[in-house]
Amino acid sequence: MTILKEERQAEIVVKKSRFIAIARICNSIPEVKTLVDQIRSLHPGANHVVHAAVIGNQFSFSDDREPKNTAGRPAFEVLKGSGISNICVLIVRYFGGTLLGTGGLVKAYGDAVKAVLDGLVTEEYVEKTDFSLTVPYDLYETVKRVLSAAGAAVLNEDFTSEITISGQVPVSSSEKLQSSLSEISNGKIKAILTKN
Repeated sequence: MTILKEERQAEIVVKKSRFIAIARICNSIPEVKTLVDQIRSLHPGANHVVHAAVIGNQFSFSDDREPKNTAGRPAFEVLKGSGISNICVLIVRYFGGTLLGTGGLVKAYGDAVKAVLDGLVTEEYVEKTDFSLTVPYDLYETVKRVLSAAGAAVLNEDFTSEITISGQVPVSSSEKLQSSLSEISNGKIKAILTKN
């Protein structure tokens, strides 16, 4: 399974109707509504804001007042076929004055999703857990090497009487990280792990 690495936008025009497809990172079904509301506020003159989302084994799609199953479902089918997760594609439609018919709408919405997926940058999904640990100054450089070897991403460092380091580490590396930290500190340093 892959996830979106960066957001992307693409536009197609079909019989003077503009279809703007926007791919956004999305980590929960409730977040979909927030994204739809954001895009609607950015495009107040749009006739429709259709969406399709895949988050793990959950999904969501909406026709947003287009005829039933002519917008959200075809967009979802294209998105589902891509194998990308934690993604919401929003398609903004500005009506161009010519009716497209049900077949034309299905094709236009599907093509808009294909356009935004083309060239999309993704990465392999890796389950991560948050970590936090406190380190004496004399072990700081050694701990940084251990974190790097475990594939950890350091998000914050707080330098006081000791150094508090926090970030994320792949779940698959968390046990190895704990044993390495224990080994270099004679059992004094232990990472506090919290599931995302």
